[in-house]
Amino acid sequence: MKKENYKVPKPNLKFDLSVRDVEVIEHALRAKAGRRGIAIASGNYSEELRKEMLEIQELLGKLHDQKVWYRPKEKTYVSG
Repeated sequence: MKKENYKVPKPNLKFDLSVRDVEVIEHALRAKAGRRGIAIASGNYSEELRKEMLEIQELLGKLHDQKVWYRPKEKTYVSG
């Protein structure tokens, strides 16, 4: 057999996501984390499930840290 030259595709490092896209992803991750949290709280979990939960939490943290939080500069801001 002849060895052919295959180019290994490189991963896409630039994503074109809208704010809504990120919101949907974040919502889905929170729902999945909630289901995993229930399983962990009930004592029915494996080391793999615990690692997945940690990975989800870390990803949600990265999303949170990249947000730019809006606060009006003209007047006193009152949240809620």
